[in-house]
Amino acid sequence: MNSAVKRIGVLTSGGDAPGMNAAIRAVVRTAIAFGIECVGIRRGYAGLIAGDMFPMTAKDVNGLTERGGTILYTARSKEFMTEAGQKRAADNCRYMGIDGLVTIGGDGTFRGAEALSKHGVSVVGIPATIDNDIACTTYTIGYDTACNTAIESIDKLRDTMKSHERCSVIEVMGRNAGHLALYVGIAAGATSVLIPEKEINLEKDIVDKIRKARLRGRTHFTIIVAEGAGSAQSVAEEVKNLTGIDTRVTVLGHVQRGGQPLVRDRVIATRMGYHAVEVLAAGQTNRIVTYHNDKCDDVDIDEGLAMHKGIEEEVYAILDAIMTGA
Repeated sequence: MNSAVKRIGVLTSGGDAPGMNAAIRAVVRTAIAFGIECVGIRRGYAGLIAGDMFPMTAKDVNGLTERGGTILYTARSKEFMTEAGQKRAADNCRYMGIDGLVTIGGDGTFRGAEALSKHGVSVVGIPATIDNDIACTTYTIGYDTACNTAIESIDKLRDTMKSHERCSVIEVMGRNAGHLALYVGIAAGATSVLIPEKEINLEKDIVDKIRKARLRGRTHFTIIVAEGAGSAQSVAEEVKNLTGIDTRVTVLGHVQRGGQPLVRDRVIATRMGYHAVEVLAAGQTNRIVTYHNDKCDDVDIDEGLAMHKGIEEEVYAILDAIMTGA
């Protein structure tokens, strides 16, 4: 096919997410199929500034779909946050003959792509973050795998909580968004879920639910706290003081970012990678790949970054009803 670009670069930036490697693989192999050269850029925008690049072939991405993390590494760059750093990165693109750039990451990654676009670089962003907090898409790469990783850990914790008749307060990731905590809470059958999008009333949202569950004969309890909703340690101390129940805190942390990506993340990452190359080949720029109703599309970066993504109120209502009736 006739392509508007002859050589594209691909990088990953910000926090890693399961499925990033599958997206890289799709970008490289789709580019080759379209007759486009592909260049891998190590360590995100820091690597773009430093010129840390190498040509990528189909062989370089063999066996990537099942690997977590990112083979291109990821880093944050203070220099890139400056006008001089952005200009240097754009100049390096031109020097290396890169006339299209695929950036894989979250909103910070897209703001970086937006800056490069203003310096004349054609850019397309692929949303990859376990937080699922990119407003212009219903799904971001890594979310499903992170949810399942959290559930696996919580299921194991539940065994010991039952044995000791304890309350387990578990902090999950998500930055300032509660999507991960909300879905994990439903899947784990949590007693209570605290998310930053909802005002927290400790007595109503936790203690009352525990008391009612105890009256029905329940002897162990699980509270999920999104990292942006407050301190899991403080919640645990308050619960113990108000109920007298032996309480333990577990912070799942970065384990949620690791591991083999599940099928959904592998497939969606592949579809998004393919679509990103299609967009660049068609001569479009300043776009974010989106996923809605089982279909990939794209939206202007400026428009996408201006959107706000709230939680799914219907899902929250379901969670609240299930917890109340637990």
